[in-house]
Amino acid sequence: MKKILLCAGTRPEIIKMAPVYHELKARGAQVDMLHTGQHDEMAWPLYRFFGIEPALSLNPRRKGASLSHLSASVLEQAADAIAQLQPDVVLVQGDTISALQCGLAAYFAKVPVGHVEAGLRTYETDPFPEEKNRELLARITQWHFTPTPQATRHLEQEFIRTGVHEVGNTVVDAVHLGRDRLRDYKPEAETATEIDAFLRDHAGRRIVLVTAHRRENWGEPMARIASAVRELVDSRDDVAWIWPMHQNPDVRNTIQAAMADLSPAARQRLLLTAPADYPSLLQVLDRCTLTLTDSGGIQEEAATLARPVVVMRESTERQELIDAGGGVLVGADAQRIRDTVRNLLDDAQAYAAMRISHNPFGDGQASSRIADLLEV
Repeated sequence: MKKILLCAGTRPEIIKMAPVYHELKARGAQVDMLHTGQHDEMAWPLYRFFGIEPALSLNPRRKGASLSHLSASVLEQAADAIAQLQPDVVLVQGDTISALQCGLAAYFAKVPVGHVEAGLRTYETDPFPEEKNRELLARITQWHFTPTPQATRHLEQEFIRTGVHEVGNTVVDAVHLGRDRLRDYKPEAETATEIDAFLRDHAGRRIVLVTAHRRENWGEPMARIASAVRELVDSRDDVAWIWPMHQNPDVRNTIQAAMADLSPAARQRLLLTAPADYPSLLQVLDRCTLTLTDSGGIQEEAATLARPVVVMRESTERQELIDAGGGVLVGADAQRIRDTVRNLLDDAQAYAAMRISHNPFGDGQASSRIADLLEV
């Protein structure tokens, strides 16, 4: 029986690893989850929602914003966890500092590494440091589980042709798994109750979901994004807006400052709330008309539910969504954001064209293919 260690800690990692965890367990593998400790407040409700109990948790020490200090801390603790659990295989997901350091710890321990969602690239500095994290992971990985043909081509262009397996994106599996679990879901957090009540209060309106958290959008770009949303909220009494705000106080202050002078009537159509748990976010995505986001994961989740995506970035490693017509890049340009959203809200033909029927991220069978390739 193979012992497989899955490493996750951020919201996207946990979501995308959850269906892999359950598929491997269903096949009879001995599966452990290592919680890498980034998003504790969001992580534990998510683990409970997906029925996962991590075997061990890291407690990465942070010295201010130093990525070097964080990397060293995660590497050291991940090495200790691998020595304790003695896995035959370590799976990491995506492009975080913890994904890279857990992969390195496994490599140093001579444990083969599988990279879930391998091959994403922008070939630019941004997103920083994620772009370099995933490039470096590709050099120590035995199984490259790519989500799309484009991701596979990226690795081929980098002369990585051994162990590359195009399986689809596990986020599609996770959305289906999550929707099944929503039937028995009982909200734990105040935010979830708040979102549920807001959706009921605005049952007759179209809903737009907004999320923005990327480091490259902090500061002036975030102010432009917030300004664009503020004008849209003020001018559209037929639309309600849900914006789960990032925990960073500078981001929250920027958003709240932009919304401070909204009229009482407009303010009732906007919910500024704490970061939403995954079940609540799924509920909003299922209900919304479209989404404005700089999140990679939400681009994929929205595509799975055929919701148009206005991507508030200058580039995206999910270029497949743009090529398929389900998303449009607008950066943090306030005018482009306003014009694009108004067009989608007012032009039924333009809106229908962005509700793509073919999901470029897969068919929901990625976890099964990964289990097959690991010979579980």
